[in-house]
Amino acid sequence: MAKSIEVGDVAPDFTLKDQTEKEITLSSLRGKKVVLSFHPLAWTSVCKLQMQDLEKHKADFDRLGAVALGLSVDSVPCKRAWAEAIGVQQTSLLADFWPHGGVAQAYGIFREKHGSSERAVLVLDREGVVRFKKIYPIREVPDIAEIIKAVGEI
Repeated sequence: MAKSIEVGDVAPDFTLKDQTEKEITLSSLRGKKVVLSFHPLAWTSVCKLQMQDLEKHKADFDRLGAVALGLSVDSVPCKRAWAEAIGVQQTSLLADFWPHGGVAQAYGIFREKHGSSERAVLVLDREGVVRFKKIYPIREVPDIAEIIKAVGEI
C-alpha cells in the first residue's frame, strides 16, 4: 500500500468517472477547494447519509468556493443507480472501480481485507494541498459541520 497522504502533502492526481460517466480530473479543479469524501460502499446506510449530507450542503460548499466529491470502489452503473435511489443529483459520486480502489490505495486509505476504502474526508486547498484529513469510524457518518468548518478555514 502507498504511504498515507497527510496534511501538508499535495494530493495525488486522478481521473475518475462520476455517476453520469463524466470524467473528473482532480488537477482540473485547481483554483477551488475540494472535499474528497471517501465512503466504503454504495447501498449501505451510513454511506447513504454521508453522500446525502454532501448534497444537502452543496450551497455551503459553493459559497466557500469548494467542490465536494464522493468516492468509493463501486462501478459507474452502480453509482448511477445508487445516486438516483438516494436523491443525489448535484454531487459527483466517483467510481474508484478500476484499478480496484486505485485512488484509495494511492491515498493510503484502502482497506485490503475488505476491498474498500476507509471512511475518510480530505479537504484540499486551491493548490491541491491537503489541509484537513480525518478517518472516521466505519459505522459513523462524518460530521458535516466539522467538514464545512475545515473548508471555511482554508
